[in-house]
Amino acid sequence: MKRDKDKMPEDKQWHHPGGKLRELGPEKLTDAELLSIIISTGTKGKSAEDIAKEILEKFGSFKGLANQPLEKFLKIKGIGDVKIIRIAAAFEMARRIVKEILKDYEKNT
Repeated sequence: MKRDKDKMPEDKQWHHPGGKLRELGPEKLTDAELLSIIISTGTKGKSAEDIAKEILEKFGSFKGLANQPLEKFLKIKGIGDVKIIRIAAAFEMARRIVKEILKDYEKNT
C-alpha cells in the first residue's frame, strides 16, 4: 500500500534512494542518489551511493560526466561494463530528450 506523501517526513532516513524516490518524488533526490539508482548495487564495503558520489566527485557533475569516454569509469572501483552501459544509456536518453525539446522550441519560435 502506497503511503500518503503529505504524511511522510522529508527528513526520514532512507535505506535506499529508490524508496525515497517512490515516496517523495525524483526531485527530492540528490544527484548521487539518482545515479546510485542507475548503478543499482555496490561492492563489498562500498554502496552504490558511495560509488555514485565518487563518480560525481571525479567528474564534477552530470554535465561533467556526460561526455566522458566509458573507459574512464572503469578506473572507479565498483564500476564494470554493466554499470557503465546503464549510465551511458541514461545519458543518451537525456540527450535525446534535450534534442527533442530544442527541436520543438525551434519549431515554435
